[in-house]
Amino acid sequence: MNNKGFEEDNEPWDLVLDPKTKWYSLRLNELFRFKDLLLLFVRRDFVSIYKQTILGPLWFFVQPIITSIIFAITFGMLGGISTDGLPQILFYLTGITLWNYFSDTLVKTSDTFTANASIFGKVYFPRLIVPLSVVLSNLVKFGIQFLLFLAVWLYYIITTDKVHPNSTILLIPFLILLMGFLGLAMGIIISSITTKYRDLKFLVSFGVQLLMYASPIVFPLSLVTEKYPQYKIFIIANPITSIIEAFKYAFLGVGELNFFYLGYSLLFTIVLFFIGLIIFNKVEKSFMDTV
Repeated sequence: MNNKGFEEDNEPWDLVLDPKTKWYSLRLNELFRFKDLLLLFVRRDFVSIYKQTILGPLWFFVQPIITSIIFAITFGMLGGISTDGLPQILFYLTGITLWNYFSDTLVKTSDTFTANASIFGKVYFPRLIVPLSVVLSNLVKFGIQFLLFLAVWLYYIITTDKVHPNSTILLIPFLILLMGFLGLAMGIIISSITTKYRDLKFLVSFGVQLLMYASPIVFPLSLVTEKYPQYKIFIIANPITSIIEAFKYAFLGVGELNFFYLGYSLLFTIVLFFIGLIIFNKVEKSFMDTV
């Protein structure tokens, strides 16, 4: 071997791929090194969906409006379900706005491995970049729908005396962050399991719909407390409940703001997120053999 070849072989490496890593070795520090790639994935996720559509990002406005109208007709007018004295459109739009962020994050991250197998099999980068990009790109979508909600909210503040916002609005960034990470935690666990058990993939969309009806989106928590108190513990056990209720309370002045329940949701999310990271880290080492 000549001197030149010897020198090249001894050049320092800036990246070492070690197949034998500990189960708790999450390598979260790599996420910062690949931050530019994260932004590229965010742009890809946001642009690719509506690139060849006629309305483009206007679909972000259309979907929550139509859903709120259908809920108002179905559950409000026909079902007679209480909205705590609030205008029906505003009540449903409040819950839908935050729920959409959670459900979109959950559904899209649950398909991380199968949808990106072609990329994962060709080049190395922290796999967690992909589900994190979904959280951020959906945050952009949430921001657009949130502007729609604010416009409707301001309209009812001006035209009625039924809306009573309060200082809890300061908690809104925390509630949004908590909702996003809850969707991420559930999504990466499901994506890890679906690499081997594809049946779960078909249950995700159905399960998300069921979870919505088990959350105070189409009904207020007060309805359960007054008419079905024996079932309240099951609704509260849903970590989404306290987040949605606090969101409603902050903007509308109705709902239940309970810091104990919020603490439960926070603890649930943190534990689930780290469990998801461990499972995700373990599966990514061998998923190409099963995906």
